[in-house]
Amino acid sequence: MWDDYICAKDTDEVIQLLSIKREQARIVAGATDLILEFEHDLHPEVNTLIDISRIPGLDKIYISDNNMIHLGPLVTHNHCVGSKLIREKAYPLARACWEVGAPQIRNRGTVAGNLLTASPANDTITALMALDAHLVLKSVSGGERTVKLGDFYTGVRKSIMQSDEMLIDIWFHAIQENQRGTFIKLALRRAQAISIVNVAILLSLDDLNIRSAAITLGAVAPTIIHATKAESYLQGKDLKEENIAQAALLTMEAARPIDDIRASASYRREMLRILTFRGLRSLLTNKMKDGFPQDPILLWGKEFSQSPTRNSCTVYSSGSDINTRINGKDYFFHKAHKKTLLRLLREDAELIGTKEGCAEGECGACTVFLDGKAVMACLVPAARAHGAEIVTIEGLSENGTSQGLHPVQHAFIQEDAVQCGYCSPGFIMSAAKLLEERINPTHNEIQQAITGNLCRCTGYLKIIKAIEKASFR
Repeated sequence: MWDDYICAKDTDEVIQLLSIKREQARIVAGATDLILEFEHDLHPEVNTLIDISRIPGLDKIYISDNNMIHLGPLVTHNHCVGSKLIREKAYPLARACWEVGAPQIRNRGTVAGNLLTASPANDTITALMALDAHLVLKSVSGGERTVKLGDFYTGVRKSIMQSDEMLIDIWFHAIQENQRGTFIKLALRRAQAISIVNVAILLSLDDLNIRSAAITLGAVAPTIIHATKAESYLQGKDLKEENIAQAALLTMEAARPIDDIRASASYRREMLRILTFRGLRSLLTNKMKDGFPQDPILLWGKEFSQSPTRNSCTVYSSGSDINTRINGKDYFFHKAHKKTLLRLLREDAELIGTKEGCAEGECGACTVFLDGKAVMACLVPAARAHGAEIVTIEGLSENGTSQGLHPVQHAFIQEDAVQCGYCSPGFIMSAAKLLEERINPTHNEIQQAITGNLCRCTGYLKIIKAIEKASFR
C-alpha cells in the first residue's frame, strides 16, 4: 500500500506535488480502480496518493456559450446519469455512465478516472470518442495542453499523459437538434460487468439523410477505435434498413478482438455487428432511449453534496490521526491511513455489521453511507473518512436499539428476506437510501437500487417484497 496520503486543497497544489513525486504518486478521486490495483500490487513504485476529492468546484457539469459541455475531474458517473443536460445533450455518455457498475460504484467512480485507466473495455471512452471529446491536461512544466481523446491512447492501459500532468477538464460539443446518438453494451450480466463489446453511434441527419456518422467500438482492439469504413459508407446515404445492415457488416470488419475469459474473438465480431444494427435501427425509429429510466435511482438521497461537511485537507503519514464521525459519534484513529474504509470500520471502529464479501466492489455487502451517498467501503481509502460523516448498518436503528429498527430492517424480519444473512446489511443500506429518494419506489426502481448487491441464497424475491413493504410504512 501507499505511505503518504495527501488531501490536496487546490489543483495548483496537485500539480506541484506531481512535479516532485512524478511516477511515485497517483491522483485519487473515486479510487474504484486504484484500490484494486494496489490490492494486486500493480503499483510497487507508488508511495503517495494525492486525494483531489475535497477540492471545491471540480464536480461541475456545465455548457459554455459556444455550446461546449464541460466535465470537471470529479464528475462521477452518477453525476452524468442524474444530469438533465447530459441526458438531453449527450445521451450516449449518459447511457454509458448508466451501464458502469452499480449505484455505489457510480457514486464514487469518476468519468475522468474511467478515461485515464485507459482500458479498451471502459464504457465512457467509447461514448466520449463518438462525441469527439477533448481533454485538458495541466502540469508545472508544460502548463495547459488540449488533447483530442482519439489521439490520447497508445495501447492497452497506455496513453500520452505524462506523470506530472493532471486532467482538469473534459469538453465536447453538445448534441444538436439534427443529431441522434446512442450507446449499447453487451456484458455477461445486466450490472457490475465489464463490456464484452460496446458501441457508440452519433449521426448528423438532414431528415433521414446522413450527413456524417461516428461509430466507435470498445473491447475489440487495444484501444477504442472508429469503424471508419462504416462511417464513410453511411455518409450521404439514407438511414434505412439495407444501409443499416451494410454498415453493421462494415463495423464488424473493423474489429480486431481477442479471445479471453469473457468471449471468443468470433463471438465479439458477430455481436458487434448485431449491436451496431440495433443501435442504428433505434436511431431510425427514434427509440434509442428505450430501457433508460427517466428518473434514475442514484442512491444519494434527497440532497447530494460532493464535498464533506468539515474542512479536512491534510497530509496522512505513519503518525497521522483520522478524525471522523460514524453513526453520530466522533472517532479518532491512529496509524490507520494505509487501509480501506471497510477495514477501518471493522478492525479499528469494531463495527462488524459492515461485511467483507469480495473486497473488490462486486458484492455490495460493505455498503455504507459516506457524506450522504451509498458507496462500497472496500473501494474507499480509509483516510477519506477524515472529516466525513459515515453511517453503517449499526446506525440505521434509532439509538441502536431493536425497538428503533429502520422500516427496512423490520420488513426484512417480517418477510423472512434472509437466509445466511451475510449480504443483508448491504441490501438494507441500499434499500434505506432508496427510500430517501423515492417514498414509494416501483418494482423496477427497487431492482435498480440493488443492482450492486449480490445474494447467493434467497433468490431476491423476498428481498424485493420486503423493500416494497417498507415503502408503505
